[in-house]
Amino acid sequence: MAQGIEPRTDAKGRRRYRGVIYSKATGKRHGPWGSFAEAKAWRTRALGEVEAGTAVKGEPTTLREEWNAFYAGAKAGTVQDRTGTPYKPATLRGYERSWRRIDPELGAHRLTAIRRADVQAFVDRLATQGHAPATIRNTLDPLRTLYRRAMARDRVVVNPTTNVEVPRVENGRERFASREEAEELIAALPIGERALWATAMYGGLRSGELQALRWTDVGLSKALIHVRRSCDDSEGESEPKTKGSKRKVPIVPALAELLREHSRATERNGSDLVFGRTDDAPFERSTARRRARAAWEAHDPPLAPIGLHECRHTAASLMIAAGCNAKALSVVMGHASIEITFNRYGKLMPGGETEVGQRLAAYLAA
Repeated sequence: MAQGIEPRTDAKGRRRYRGVIYSKATGKRHGPWGSFAEAKAWRTRALGEVEAGTAVKGEPTTLREEWNAFYAGAKAGTVQDRTGTPYKPATLRGYERSWRRIDPELGAHRLTAIRRADVQAFVDRLATQGHAPATIRNTLDPLRTLYRRAMARDRVVVNPTTNVEVPRVENGRERFASREEAEELIAALPIGERALWATAMYGGLRSGELQALRWTDVGLSKALIHVRRSCDDSEGESEPKTKGSKRKVPIVPALAELLREHSRATERNGSDLVFGRTDDAPFERSTARRRARAAWEAHDPPLAPIGLHECRHTAASLMIAAGCNAKALSVVMGHASIEITFNRYGKLMPGGETEVGQRLAAYLAA
């Protein structure tokens, strides 16, 4: 065996190879049979896991051991998601919450011993305990990730999370403000609060992006906001949610005027936070919501409150009403794919089968 690559000749006379490693941490491990390049790639990856401390001793492992290895590697940045980027702290916190429900039920079972029926029984128990459909679906996310990774590394041959029946999530009505309502909601706020909510309603920035926005990101002369980072309540500033989240957002005149007024009132510029409690401390989301709600309830007549995330929906609905096409909307909203845009906002887009038929008939007739 040369360089940790073990050869053999299969029943059809083909030369096959597999990578082999030895370490005190894991003992002997070997990869699947394949080409020499595949065996070499497996060995390189396995040695990297040993070096990073994310390799697990012995195979097959329990689901708990698989989780511990994954979580340690994801926290360290050596285990990445399907797009090849590190897991976001918020994603890992959600996985950790879900794992606390999974571990008592399945954690001690061997990775290869868990069957679809076991996962289905777990889902059924969650439903019986009264968990919401969305909670049940989210609970399965880390389990799906663990088995997807195990399948890719030939540690299992069956993924027991596929074709599991989960409760349907009923889509509630998304709250968004009309053009006139948006203007009224912003005008009812104290002067110092207006620019924040206008940026959410007219720019569609996520709340974390608003928290991390600095004046160096705001180009009033070119009427563009550069979204470069986001803010996490636990981890502080970080990269935005997805690669597509780094984007340019147009500044409409109504928003530009409010931002100029806000700059003059706060006397901030350069690398100062636009909406921070101080030049370098982000605003508290709960405080912003509380102040806005108080202003809207005190208005005569009282106005229906809206949240920062619902302001993002408002921005998307206003762009659609203005005639923005789906691809442009996807870019401005910072969606990872246009499919997300259609799934989330397709119902707001104009046209249907009748309009398509009328347009096609008119084109053919011409």
